[in-house]
Amino acid sequence: MADNDRAGLHGSVLDQLGVLITSARLRPGEVLRIEQLESRFGVSRSVVREAIRVLESMGMVTSRRRVGITVAPRAGWNLFDPRIIAWRLDGAGRDEQLRSLSELRRGIEPVAAALAAVRATPAQCGALTGAVMEMSVHGRSGDLEAYLAADILFHRTLLEASGNEMLGALSNVVAAVLTGRTHHHLMPARPEPFAIRWHAEVAQAVQAGDAEAAERAMRDIVEEATQAMLDPSPPA
Repeated sequence: MADNDRAGLHGSVLDQLGVLITSARLRPGEVLRIEQLESRFGVSRSVVREAIRVLESMGMVTSRRRVGITVAPRAGWNLFDPRIIAWRLDGAGRDEQLRSLSELRRGIEPVAAALAAVRATPAQCGALTGAVMEMSVHGRSGDLEAYLAADILFHRTLLEASGNEMLGALSNVVAAVLTGRTHHHLMPARPEPFAIRWHAEVAQAVQAGDAEAAERAMRDIVEEATQAMLDPSPPA
């Protein structure tokens, strides 16, 4: 089997098991057998073992000789792993996950914006401005995938510009939130102009060194995104 085919099978099995666990269709304490998983997914033992190894590294299962593979409780999961976030957004617990992520964003992104106003480099200021310009162009055209890429770049740059490595390390979490919002149709067909304007205000405030204005505009962004995700309007 070609390496690409093998990687594709491994990724598919991993995603299916991840969704089954995060949606509680495989419950904590449930014991999985390698041979049963081989039959269930129609793949080789080595492919199953690779998927289980990844799940174990994420804290989602434990593996013990003569016991088998046991589904672990959520308390032991690496909840910041973007793959776990994506799987939870794909399942029945989507609203709970969105609420948790929105509350996390409320706590970190306005703080990151205020810090960025003090610590951002000229290159980071330029990247923020460039990302806003891309968002504006793609927002008008309705190209949501291109808009998403620019939006992720904006938020990733902002978190890194905070100069706090712990905040910077959360950029993949925020990217997973933004991706989930788009791919689960929780975005309007054309992004709201005022949301883009708030991104521009953050970029301008960071460049001007105005921490208070940067924090305020970022809080507006997060609040708008939270309301849109938890109470979405039907797509236009």
